[in-house]
Amino acid sequence: MTESPPAIEASGLRKSFGKTEVLKGVDLVVERGAVLALLGPNGAGKTTAVRILSTLLPADGGVATVGGHDVSRAPNEVRSVVGIAGQYATVDEILTGHENLVMIGRLYHLGKSAARQRADELLEQFDLVEAGKRPVKTYSGGMRRRLDLAASLIAKPPIIFLDEPTTGLDPRSRQSMWNVIRELVESGITLLLTTQYLEEADQLADRVAVIDHGRIIAEGTPADLKSTIGNERLELEFAGSAELTAAAGVIGVDTIRRHEPDTKLSLAVDGPDDVRQILTALDAAGVKVADLALLKPTLDDVFFSLTGTIQDDAEGNAA
Repeated sequence: MTESPPAIEASGLRKSFGKTEVLKGVDLVVERGAVLALLGPNGAGKTTAVRILSTLLPADGGVATVGGHDVSRAPNEVRSVVGIAGQYATVDEILTGHENLVMIGRLYHLGKSAARQRADELLEQFDLVEAGKRPVKTYSGGMRRRLDLAASLIAKPPIIFLDEPTTGLDPRSRQSMWNVIRELVESGITLLLTTQYLEEADQLADRVAVIDHGRIIAEGTPADLKSTIGNERLELEFAGSAELTAAAGVIGVDTIRRHEPDTKLSLAVDGPDDVRQILTALDAAGVKVADLALLKPTLDDVFFSLTGTIQDDAEGNAA
């Protein structure tokens, strides 16, 4: 029996804008029914990769298939199996939520009755039944984002691209979107999620691909990626920045991550013996520790270990 190809597969994707090389040979595989988070900072190449895979932008090099269809040779077939929700809601503000969904359904060649029925189903699924009667210009940011995601599901596509779906949302709206995304995943949809939020990738993804400066620099399950930097993380707090600087000199500046405000640092450790040695060395050097905590590593720590930079939950457009 022939195995089905991956839902999304890309090999050696390259793209430049002028002299700026945005993608430098990106390889991706997303199995059917799985969730891959493409994680990286602004400008890393996440949105460019999604635009190529969804046929909105031609690649300069490499090959890619989505739903078994070549994105360059069979773009219409690709579009028939994907739904896309971008960083910003693309619905019409003057129309009501229901009218937006019906209009999009008609663009997908659904009959009037079928388009209305599908709009009703999606408004209920996304908890927008009452809001569906109002113009979209009255919606909150979270409601607009849910409506935009609902619009991408009009034709019941088996593959969804979500390009930074929670950028700019408050924590409550973000949690609401996460719940909606989890429900979609449970229904068997394949999902490629781009995000700059480490917690989002940790919460939603089966696998995470870390992209930085146009290259995939690491890939695996969240647990696998965390295990690469040790089983635990020691976080130390000091009375001030002078004490922290002294501690960094004792421990070794290449092994630590400093936090804002400049009184905390953390480093990977491998059990009690490591912790004991570090504390003994600090005590011998006369550096007093104000507080300490032994924590499990996060994707934030993984990103720092891979790139040497702290991945902040910053907002804005990503390349």
